[in-house]
Amino acid sequence: MLKKNKTIKCYVLSNKMNKTLVAYILKFKKHKIYKKYIKKRIKMYVHDENNECNIGDYIEIKACKPYSKKKSWMFCKIIKKF
Repeated sequence: MLKKNKTIKCYVLSNKMNKTLVAYILKFKKHKIYKKYIKKRIKMYVHDENNECNIGDYIEIKACKPYSKKKSWMFCKIIKKF
């Protein structure tokens, strides 16, 4: 499991659901044989109580108790508006 106060900065991918948004983190991993960097996008479901975020915003989220099967992150603040 994750540490209780772990925070991550990520981008908003979707905000179509009520009180829930989908955020993603870009990670770069080097291929063992070809030595090229591969871009990987990790999606997370985030609890947004007031539906403040829009698509493309750069936000900060923190780990929390699970709200549902997939949703275990909570929205903290908007760092940069899109």
